[in-house]
Amino acid sequence: MSTDNSGRSNFTQGYTIAMVSALILSTTAIFIRYLTQTYRMPALVLAVWRELFVALTLAVLLAFLRPSLLKIDRRHLLFLIAYGLVLAVFNGAWTLSVALNGAAVSTVLVYCSAAFTALLGWLFLKERLNWVKLVAVALSLAGCVLVSGAYRTAAWQANLLGILLGVISGLCYSVYSLLGRSASQRGLNPWTTLLYAYGFAAIFLFSTNLLAGGVLPGSAARPSDLFWLGNALAGWGILFLLAAVPTLAGFGLYMVSLSYLPSSTANLIATSETVYTVILAYFFFGELLDLVQLAGGVMILSGVVLLRIFEGSPAGETQPALPGDSRPAGVR
Repeated sequence: MSTDNSGRSNFTQGYTIAMVSALILSTTAIFIRYLTQTYRMPALVLAVWRELFVALTLAVLLAFLRPSLLKIDRRHLLFLIAYGLVLAVFNGAWTLSVALNGAAVSTVLVYCSAAFTALLGWLFLKERLNWVKLVAVALSLAGCVLVSGAYRTAAWQANLLGILLGVISGLCYSVYSLLGRSASQRGLNPWTTLLYAYGFAAIFLFSTNLLAGGVLPGSAARPSDLFWLGNALAGWGILFLLAAVPTLAGFGLYMVSLSYLPSSTANLIATSETVYTVILAYFFFGELLDLVQLAGGVMILSGVVLLRIFEGSPAGETQPALPGDSRPAGVR
């Protein structure tokens, strides 16, 4: 198979995986919104259990299916600890954003990460920043501004914390994507990376809740608040589903897509999650976007479609998964 054909095949496979990941991830905000509304669960307490359940579920699955993936080289330990810290900040900020902004708006806001990822990927990972990505980034950012209402002064006055948390979650998501691409280049398996990243993130968020003492918004006021759901078995079941289905499957597939695609491309494709979440948020919570916000959603999707047409074409500037290796890192 020629290099061009191999590159196109990798892009198509990575694009498909990223789109499926986005569809699964779109349910994440719905689960979080339900838990924070129905059980009034503090956002950072929710985030702790989400990370912990993901790590435990994945550890059990790997122990039965691929025990070798539980082992890591000690030289990767500091990298994975840093990855866990970034993930903890990202999920903490985003969970708070969902509680303050709603499922639809918070999901759209997190994808301001598209611009951050493209620029940081260009600066640190030497990823191409061609005109297609620049246009897709511009469409994505403009769409996020329209959906969040950030163009209105009143929105900043009424919900400054919510908008700032949305933007912070977007920045952290971009760093998360870059670290995922870096993990692939280091030869780490995506599922191993996910296991340790979520494990360390759980430790960081657990420590934050204990030390914050309710000072941080959404944190546990006292240690007993970590068991907020008490004997609400339905709540624990939904929390476990949040970890096992949209988080584990969604982020797992996203990590796999980073083995095939540049982080900026994968992140731009993932913005399609916003449309799915908007639809689900309407049916489950009655959250309705106005015409301006809908126009913003169309702009975001247009960027994704543009990326697919030009980046995946023979003339597009696709990037192989790893220099000198036709197989994606971690896919053996």
